[in-house]
Amino acid sequence: MSYLGELTGRHMLSGQQDGPNNSPAQWEQKVHDITGEYPGMWGGDFGFSQNDIGNRQKVVDQAKKVWSAGSIPAMTMHACRPDVATCDFEGGSDPVKGSRLSDEEWTEVLTDGAPLNEDYKRKLDQFVPYFQQLKDAGIPVLFRPLHEMNEGWAWWGGRSGENGSAALFRLTRDYLESQGFDNIVWVWNVKDIDGQAARAADFYPGDDYADLVTLDAWWHDFPTDDWYRAVRDIAGDKPIALAEVGKVPNPSAMASQPEWAYWSVWTNYLVDHNTGEEVKAGYYDPRVLNRGEVDIPAAGR
Repeated sequence: MSYLGELTGRHMLSGQQDGPNNSPAQWEQKVHDITGEYPGMWGGDFGFSQNDIGNRQKVVDQAKKVWSAGSIPAMTMHACRPDVATCDFEGGSDPVKGSRLSDEEWTEVLTDGAPLNEDYKRKLDQFVPYFQQLKDAGIPVLFRPLHEMNEGWAWWGGRSGENGSAALFRLTRDYLESQGFDNIVWVWNVKDIDGQAARAADFYPGDDYADLVTLDAWWHDFPTDDWYRAVRDIAGDKPIALAEVGKVPNPSAMASQPEWAYWSVWTNYLVDHNTGEEVKAGYYDPRVLNRGEVDIPAAGR
């Protein structure tokens, strides 16, 4: 956390979200094929399809490899609704079929000891062995659960206010920390929905729960000024970052919003929405730090 804070305004890490889980080094290797560099931050996903679940160990093994090689590992949590074991992302207006919760069910998820609350904790229990492996290896990990919570495409999102999506974020952190994990950096995340920047704080779980404040830039290739200001205002002294982008940020754009600590390109968007020259421009920006340039003294780098 100290390291990421020190980057603010001076440097930023390059990042790449990888996957699918059966091939968790696919896209970081493509970065190297294009640029000769590896990203300073690598992203994996716990996933919710049966294939993803069956390959979670491969993802955690890759997290160990990138840390050893000199990158910071990050994990995202995709999950089906608490009482559904597996599901698939299908896209469209209802991308995760059968994932909705009624208002009554939402209250049940948040109510300690209620059936859906216990179901949710059992989902979190699935992640415990993997976080334990990272802790035992002395590896910190950026963890982004319940992402894009200001948008209702998934069952955990779109509920503002004290008892909304932010409350589930607090429950998630409290539960996993009760299992003894002090190696998790908690990443709170919203999406750059047009006209919604002023409402982002309605989903914030509080300074005691969010370590990093992050934005996914999907409505625009790069955040608008109102979203940049909103994220900075929410974060206060905490680091801010771009957890998902489709376009590799170009140097002039990053110079106009210099406080982002890292950016991370979403999987195949690296090649589907960027030219090789655009990828190189981002990775060769003198202010961008790639693998081998990440320096965390306390971790023995």
